[in-house]
Amino acid sequence: MLSVLILGAAGAHDRSAPPSSLSRSRVLQHQQQSTRGDALATVQCLRGGGGDKCDVILVGCGVPKRGMGWYHAKQMLDGDVPSATLTTVVEPWFLGQGKDSPPGQTFGVWAEEMSKAHGTKFCASLDEVSINGPTMALISGRTADNPRLLKEVIDLGCTAVYLEKPGAPTVKELEEMRAYAKSKGVQVFMGYNKNVTPYVRKALEFARKQKGETTTTYYHNNAYTPDELPECFERNAEGMLKNMAIHELALLATYWGVTVDNIKSVTPDAAFSECKTLTGPGGKQFTDFAKVGFTVETKDGKTITLMIDRCGSDSGGNSIAVVSDASGKELFRAETPDAALSTKVAEAAAKDPEMMPYFFLQHDDYITLKELSSSHVIKGAAGAPEGMATIDVAVDALKVAEYLTPLLQDALK
Repeated sequence: MLSVLILGAAGAHDRSAPPSSLSRSRVLQHQQQSTRGDALATVQCLRGGGGDKCDVILVGCGVPKRGMGWYHAKQMLDGDVPSATLTTVVEPWFLGQGKDSPPGQTFGVWAEEMSKAHGTKFCASLDEVSINGPTMALISGRTADNPRLLKEVIDLGCTAVYLEKPGAPTVKELEEMRAYAKSKGVQVFMGYNKNVTPYVRKALEFARKQKGETTTTYYHNNAYTPDELPECFERNAEGMLKNMAIHELALLATYWGVTVDNIKSVTPDAAFSECKTLTGPGGKQFTDFAKVGFTVETKDGKTITLMIDRCGSDSGGNSIAVVSDASGKELFRAETPDAALSTKVAEAAAKDPEMMPYFFLQHDDYITLKELSSSHVIKGAAGAPEGMATIDVAVDALKVAEYLTPLLQDALK
């Protein structure tokens, strides 16, 4: 049996290669055709044989129905990820100083139930973790802790890591993490779910098949009201491009090869964009974008536009990919959530209103990322699964975010 410790990062892959038809649809098709009883057949279909599963160690869980780590755990324990077995959950706070708090007590009840039902080990420290054989780690805690945790799990013996975005607070820290993982021969995958989301993959496939020149525009709309922006700016003090828009910047790095070094020009959409200085609830001022639009042209002639709006939706948020011809005529549009997914999410939320709504919205994407990474480890393959973001992508996306923020703010003054 292979062991996988999931932390949230990924290894390098060829970002210049065109996207193939492999996507989460392939994974989910096999999942839908099988029951948990014949999960082995599903795994064999996905990777061409073999019955081993990856052991997964989750570092950072959080409160049931609220924490992202908890939802990762739930999906693996529910059998939704055919190639992964969650063996250990490391939760320093709720199994440590926060054990007796109300959330800690809730976590404790759930942990005891899962331990009895699945034999999952729960512990407060990585010192209590045993690893046998190749291992992948999934880190889902505070971004500021990732540099330390990455080194600790690698030193523990992990051979692959899965990191939640953006991976680290700064480019410098993320580059140091990449260098350390590379020196130890450890693959690092990133949990950038939009890389495998259907609306993105459909638009990429459509654009790839066109004979003439096309451009792609990515729209990302959140559902804040203007009155909520001061708190939003304070809570997301790293800024829009390092937070909300980092998913789109990862798409640009993965599929369009966008890096700081190959950007030829950046053209702000002044009519659309709005940069504000607001006073947060804590009394400190923050300058950030309420919305921002811009077009990036690369030195090899690729043109991509982003339109990011914190207050662009009144129904929970949405994301859109539009492919246009050289004249600007729209040729193709894909959106998430679409009508079917919106209905599914609404029904699920009504049944379980305590659950974070975005878990339902991105449920399938989370499964895809864990299945792609865990099956990749089983194969012992180099690089990363097609379409999955790596720590190289994360570095490039974060560099572009740091480059664009002052540039756009100055241009919009």
